[in-house]
Amino acid sequence: MNNTDKSAFIAILGRPNVGKSSLINKIVGQKIAIVSDKPQTTRTRIMGVFTKDENQLVFVDTPGFHKPHNLLGEQMIKAVGTGMSDVEAAVLVVDASPKFKSDSPELPPAEVALIDELKRRKLKTVLVINKIDLLENKEDILDVILKYKDAYDFDAVIPLSAVTGDGVDILTRECFKYTVPSPHFFADGDVTDQPDEVMICELIREKMLRCLQKEIPHGVAVCIERFFEKDNNQGEPILNVEATIYCERESHKGIIIGKSGAMLKKIGTLSRVDIEKFYGIRASLKLWVKVKEDWRNRQGIIHTFGLD
Repeated sequence: MNNTDKSAFIAILGRPNVGKSSLINKIVGQKIAIVSDKPQTTRTRIMGVFTKDENQLVFVDTPGFHKPHNLLGEQMIKAVGTGMSDVEAAVLVVDASPKFKSDSPELPPAEVALIDELKRRKLKTVLVINKIDLLENKEDILDVILKYKDAYDFDAVIPLSAVTGDGVDILTRECFKYTVPSPHFFADGDVTDQPDEVMICELIREKMLRCLQKEIPHGVAVCIERFFEKDNNQGEPILNVEATIYCERESHKGIIIGKSGAMLKKIGTLSRVDIEKFYGIRASLKLWVKVKEDWRNRQGIIHTFGLD
């Protein structure tokens, strides 16, 4: 530890689809949290690490705060509470885009509940107004600010775009204010706490969220069976991955595989491209599909899948 080293843990909170995962990816400069336009994409607590000079920020990305409909949903809400524990500050992400706009002066119930929890914990909090790139009239940001200004005593209000990166550097500079003298908890080159196997499972699940019908992806989980690096005949390293996709119904299995295996091949091809991009080497990916009925309400299976 250098005598000048400083660190801060910061929770990123918000409703589903406000762009928390996109924001953390932009901050660390690499995809570590999967992104989808479907709600409840993030299932567990993910840490993203941003280190600059003596400062290290550890951002805790949490699932979107929602009303749970099954045991897995309840575990996701617990992850939000856990993510708010033992942190120096929080970032509350709200959506400025037109589809989230409302003429009602009332805040959404999920955000009211989150703000109530911030008050209870007396957490220093930055309000982030995301997706400003989607606003035709930037003055609309003022209307969003007015909605939140009386709800909580925010340390700062920062409009930004997690997609374009506009304003993200302002957020990181603001978060440096929360660092305290401390050794860095991660090596300077680290960007996440997620093991390789978890990262690959999430990259595969992201492609299913993109390719499949609305409800099916929420009933799938991915488990790595084998994961190893081996040189090919030309001496080039190849990452070999074998994974099983678990779904809840036989009918869903058929949809995931697709006619003559076309959908599973598409999911595998898109996943392999992202795996190669993430690790910087060629990859081989083999996928299987199995059924575990109603697994999202079975604690033992949720634990086996590492989602508790």
